[in-house]
Amino acid sequence: MKIAGTFVSKGMAGSRLRSEGMAIFHRTLTVLAALAGLFIGGPAWAEDAAKPVVGMAKPWEMGLQTAATPIMRQITEFHTYVTIIITCIALFVLGLLVYVMVRFNEKRNPEPSRTSHNTTIEVIWTVVPIFILVAIAIPSFRLLFAQYDFPKADINLTATGNQWYWSYDYPDEGISFDSILVQDADLKPGQPRLLTVNNPVVVPVNANVIVGLKSNDVIHDWAVPSFGVKLDAVPGRLQKTWFRAEKEGMFYGECSELCGRNHAFMPIAVHVVSQKEYDAWVAKQKAAQLDTKGKVAAVEKK
Repeated sequence: MKIAGTFVSKGMAGSRLRSEGMAIFHRTLTVLAALAGLFIGGPAWAEDAAKPVVGMAKPWEMGLQTAATPIMRQITEFHTYVTIIITCIALFVLGLLVYVMVRFNEKRNPEPSRTSHNTTIEVIWTVVPIFILVAIAIPSFRLLFAQYDFPKADINLTATGNQWYWSYDYPDEGISFDSILVQDADLKPGQPRLLTVNNPVVVPVNANVIVGLKSNDVIHDWAVPSFGVKLDAVPGRLQKTWFRAEKEGMFYGECSELCGRNHAFMPIAVHVVSQKEYDAWVAKQKAAQLDTKGKVAAVEKK
């Protein structure tokens, strides 16, 4: 029995080793196939990645969305600047760790040093971080000032958060409408799912748009990444932000504050057009609203 038991256990061990070997072989083939696919499709992937997708996130995108306003451009530059500083610090710390492990291990230092203070090193690790923080603070304050230094308004817009849609008012033009998510069944070709709305905000290119934000129920958040805009809409308060879109096109965002059951279905769409197209849109909206008011007045008289 012992022999049989030994024979069986060896057979099971051999089978297990063969299965593990095959698993490693298949994993290796998978990795090689992926690398080959990346090598073959690399130029096409790089060409596709080089095309900027303006107004919405791109599949597998790792960086920030393409900047469409001066503020977002500053945010992107500041992000890159701080990332470089962080990377340098991380590499420096990694180098120190490797040096300490190699230079001061037990084999090379059987009798460790009992040094407890080093004035030069202590001054360096106090002063250098101060300079690093100052180097980060200066562009940070510049960006913060630019975000809250409101220019003279070309367009005034009020966005009101509701559960779960946005209402917009153009007080200077007397235009108001609700902006609601378009359901999947009603989407037209090319319209992104969960981002398309029935009535997008329309603004002219290169116009200073001052956006007033408020809410009728809970806290919402009006965020359009390509514009570098993200601000809470708080019940009982009117908050303001601004943007100046430098590119024409459709730009998308979403409510970025958890606001209830349908929080994920509260998109934002801003259509940036030429001044001529904007004037035509305003005239069309005014005519439509006058017609609606006339019909309501007629019904009320009856």
